[in-house]
Amino acid sequence: MTWRDRLPQVRGRLLKDEPLAPFTWLRVGGPADVLFLPADEADLAAFLAALDPAVPVTPLGVGSNTLVRDGGVEGVVIRLAGRAFAGIERVGDLRLLAGAGALDAHLAREAAAAGLAGLEFYRGVPGSVGGALVMNAGCYGAETADVLVEARAVTRDGRIVQVPAPEMGFSYRRCARAAAGDLVFTAGLFEGRPDDPAAITARMDEITARRESSQPIREKTGGSTFKNPEGHSAWKLVDAAGWRGRAFGGAMFSPQHANFLINTGEATAADLEGLGEKVRAEVEAQTGVRLDWEIRRIGRPAGAA
Repeated sequence: MTWRDRLPQVRGRLLKDEPLAPFTWLRVGGPADVLFLPADEADLAAFLAALDPAVPVTPLGVGSNTLVRDGGVEGVVIRLAGRAFAGIERVGDLRLLAGAGALDAHLAREAAAAGLAGLEFYRGVPGSVGGALVMNAGCYGAETADVLVEARAVTRDGRIVQVPAPEMGFSYRRCARAAAGDLVFTAGLFEGRPDDPAAITARMDEITARRESSQPIREKTGGSTFKNPEGHSAWKLVDAAGWRGRAFGGAMFSPQHANFLINTGEATAADLEGLGEKVRAEVEAQTGVRLDWEIRRIGRPAGAA
């Protein structure tokens, strides 16, 4: 008997050996040992409180910047899906409470409808609120740290906690509290400033047009592959190294945007990660600049025990 035979009772769904590729934008990767789709926050908290603390737990959002390796993910993968985690509601005059499963673009639209400026940038972030909290998501000069009041989360031992924004440990595309691995974010409280809804919507339309003209949003991609090194643009370094539009197995850096790694159709996770590592090595050898991954890579390589 293994830990998978002693899973806690839940009201949501527990799926063993569930393929994860359909849950990621890159459409690659092996199965989760167990995929848990909780019914609501209380179901999640009760499950984590009862789960063997030795079992690894990995939250997965909408998979817009996640690469799952071909050998799958050890332990329990938690995906917050459905109405219980996708709601957005107004709190007072200037704040919105958004579930971790709500899309960033939906949060931007709700803020515009409420006449709250400052969250327009989320219209250009292809992910969910939970992911935005985990990686301090942002674009075009704004980021989550600018608008978050506090996050709501469930701890690994099943406690529901509030984490004020100053305690999140935000830096460029990173949240120290998330990196510690002991929290599953379930919601975020965001604050905007009053403005005319039409003016906010116009700014969002500009972001949408800019994104559509410059990024391969209709490809199987993971968004920005590398973080921008200080003083440099990652896409310029990839382009200068000669990797824009150049195939590597079933993987390629987009001809449209050289920092977007794409699955051209039949790529494996090993193809995609292998290309990324090859480009990192060549850029560092040529320029001395180290590229760090922005795409989150999780799981085991193919054939790993």
